[in-house]
Amino acid sequence: MLTVLENCRVSPPPSTVGDKSLPLTFFDAIWLLFFPISQVFFYELPHPKSYFLETIVPKLKHSLSITLQHFFPFAGNLIVIPNPNRCFNGKKPEIRHVEGDSVALTFAEYELDFNELTGNHTRECHKFYPLIPLLGQPSKVYNYVTIPLFSLQVTLFPNKGIAIGLTNHHRLCDASTRFNFLKAWTSIAKHGTDELFLASGSLPFYERVIEYPESLDEIYFNQPGIETIDEGYKIPHLVGGTDKARATLVLTQAHINRLKKWLSTQSPTLEYVSSFSVACAYVWSCIAKARARTGEQKGENDNDGDDDLERFIFPVDWRSRIHPPLPPTYFGNCLGPCITTLTKRSLLAGNKGFQTAAELVGKALSETLKTKDALLKDADTWLERAYEPVLMIGVSGTPKMKVYDIDFGWGKPKKHETPSIDYNGSISVNASKDSAGDIEIGISLPTKQMDAFISISRSELESTFYDQDE
Repeated sequence: MLTVLENCRVSPPPSTVGDKSLPLTFFDAIWLLFFPISQVFFYELPHPKSYFLETIVPKLKHSLSITLQHFFPFAGNLIVIPNPNRCFNGKKPEIRHVEGDSVALTFAEYELDFNELTGNHTRECHKFYPLIPLLGQPSKVYNYVTIPLFSLQVTLFPNKGIAIGLTNHHRLCDASTRFNFLKAWTSIAKHGTDELFLASGSLPFYERVIEYPESLDEIYFNQPGIETIDEGYKIPHLVGGTDKARATLVLTQAHINRLKKWLSTQSPTLEYVSSFSVACAYVWSCIAKARARTGEQKGENDNDGDDDLERFIFPVDWRSRIHPPLPPTYFGNCLGPCITTLTKRSLLAGNKGFQTAAELVGKALSETLKTKDALLKDADTWLERAYEPVLMIGVSGTPKMKVYDIDFGWGKPKKHETPSIDYNGSISVNASKDSAGDIEIGISLPTKQMDAFISISRSELESTFYDQDE
């Protein structure tokens, strides 16, 4: 159902970048073995194929080239020197750009129903996979391996719209840097030049000024599995069939306020209550109840772990929280995990599931954010806790980044999706397109669990409203 119209590569304008390298920090090394991150932005564009080819395609190529001039790592490659002893001997992986490096860009046409894909209702996950660009496989050059880090695909739904899909290795950057890249690209696409972008003061900050113990480099650059990164390393991709379905739950400001009000009566001493923590807690408890209802208690990270443990993990941006603080345009990864663990899984599926989840998430956030030095306090254990074989739900995204402001000049997105949550059962949390106070949550679950989740999430909200109105 997908027809490729053009495969091309886009480089920065000649002689604007040259040969550059960007060292990785331990924040980047954490993600060396992580799966790629993918996003898809859907735009209504009721124009024929001829308009797409003659107007949209040249515009996107030109603006992307200029954007890469300022965000050169997106066109570069990860450079790794394989070592079977799992020790880099001081030669850490780095992102390297040489003159002529480029981004793979695909233009395609898709036959599926545009309106079907852009709804909030339950949809089959595999229908989104053709919209996701694949990353090129590693290759060996001299004694090192080069790994592509970024790719793009623009897909036409004739007379309906287009989808812009992005795939990047997490080791390239986190959501904040990717969002800054997209804001620059859209500004240049709309205005034809980079003048307004340059005037905004949003150029990437590439200096590696984060201060942290060298022991963290030793841990994260030598993590188990690093020795397998060579020219034979296979980058994971979301392809083929799956029994998973995806849906979008929108918690309006009214929903969130009601949940906060209910929580204030049940847990009046809870220190940290935010829209984000309440939304995450609500979805976490509904997923647990959906698993219990369907009898599918095992999770994707639950292979041989403790049957009663459950973990919820979400990222915290530390740019403004570390000492000294970093500029908001710092390029790369600067995330620390906020982790909470439940020791009795059945509590989430009970009558007090939401309250239990809210207390756990709120307490974890309160403890993580209370001091400037909290970031590195237990950084040496992040890897161990993140990959421990227990049932785990992660979070991708943040409501602080307005993904529906990504406008290339033909209007705001009709829908934003994060297909990469299919890898491990995470959820995506973003600002809603309709109201600044609403939160949009992407869910990816096996079909039976998804049906149960939709039913439970609706009835839980209705019962909460009913209880407060009595």
